Amino acid sequence: MPYFVYLIITKDKNNKRISYVGYTGNIKRRLHLHNSGKGAKFTRGKKWKLVYYEKYDSRSEAMKNEYKLKKDYKLRKKLIKVK
Repeated sequence: MPYFVYLIITKDKNNKRISYVGYTGNIKRRLHLHNSGKGAKFTRGKKWKLVYYEKYDSRSEAMKNEYKLKKDYKLRKKLIKVK
């Protein structure tokens, strides 16, 4: 089963971009959960847009890369600007 690391963004009250990184086996379903208030607690109540994802063959590989992307704010900014 393939796994994906994804980056989603939204804007806060001050029109500032907020990003969130996660991993999943089904991107469409996961994005729907985030936007319907049933995703991660941090993402509830906001409208999220998928801006980046990458496919991995194993869950452990996806988790390792999710962790790296969560910690690398410069890369996250680059990925957001590309979109």
